[in-house]
Amino acid sequence: MTADTGAFAAIGLYVVGCAVIFGWRSWRQRLDTGSAGFRGISGAPGSAGWWGGVLFVVALVLVALAPVLALVGDVTVTVPRWVALVGVAVAVAGFAGVLLAQVAMGRSWRIGVDAAERTDLVTAGVFALVRNPIFTAMVTAVVGLTLMVPSLMSALALAALIAAVQLQVRVVEEPYLLTVHGPTYADYAARVGRFIPAVGRLRPHRLKVRAA
Repeated sequence: MTADTGAFAAIGLYVVGCAVIFGWRSWRQRLDTGSAGFRGISGAPGSAGWWGGVLFVVALVLVALAPVLALVGDVTVTVPRWVALVGVAVAVAGFAGVLLAQVAMGRSWRIGVDAAERTDLVTAGVFALVRNPIFTAMVTAVVGLTLMVPSLMSALALAALIAAVQLQVRVVEEPYLLTVHGPTYADYAARVGRFIPAVGRLRPHRLKVRAA
């Protein structure tokens, strides 16, 4: 796989992936619930939660720019053909994982958090393995795209996405879920890892401090 072929393939995967996980999923959510599921960026400008949302948008833009810049002469790292092919498989698996996790959330799926909203806590299926499988799969997809078009821009995109999901989950979503679901979420978070199975489980005493 040449650099140009990898870049075109990355663009195609990204466009299709985003069309499905954002476009189609939002359309499906609107049909099922009357709402597309978008709740926007949480927190006051400058807050940690706000930065999580901003970094998420920045990451999406950088991921799109990386292969485009590669086509117009941006410096990419030369890697063996098999690395790029592994990247294709990882990216496809990541996007498929995002969609599967979104579907598993059903009517509870949202992009962003509305503090006044109450949704069911989903703990079955892939959510029994990790608490945030959508973000895990999303990072996996971007890792795959980075392997396809390895450059400074793609590395920055991956770093921005990882920072964004860490802030979104730790600062916005976990406090919200603990407030809404109380002991049910506390027990779930103590048993199930945050992004990787068995890693990032919250200790009961830390959950009690947050709840207080």
